Amino acid sequence: MDRYLPALMGGMLIGLSATMFLLFNGRVAGISGIVGRLALGLNTGLNTAFVVGLMAGPLLFHGLFGRWPVVTVTSSWPLIICAGFLVGFGTRMGSGCTSGHGVLGLARFSRRSVAAVVTFLATGIAAVTILRIVGL
Repeated sequence: MDRYLPALMGGMLIGLSATMFLLFNGRVAGISGIVGRLALGLNTGLNTAFVVGLMAGPLLFHGLFGRWPVVTVTSSWPLIICAGFLVGFGTRMGSGCTSGHGVLGLARFSRRSVAAVVTFLATGIAAVTILRIVGL
């Protein structure tokens, strides 16, 4: 169980922060929307606090577990950059990201979020399948 505790704690913190954001601000905690509004200079105090809180995650992890989280990236930089652009494009097309649609949208029984999450998952499965077939 110790192996899964960090992921469990992370998931619980995501749910807690998304719930608090909705209850106290009346807004869905979609990361792409928050970062987008921050980039446009809209509601900078709240959006900056949320993004700083996200980036403080490794510090909290270190405080709780006495070690830094292990992150291993085995993909090439061009593939990572391409994936980042595709994710950004997809979040704009889908009017949100996995945090907004997947965490809060599904919890609110939003039909649009169900469609978005099904699309995210199907696209992810297709992308992994294609990349494995071509050997990337």
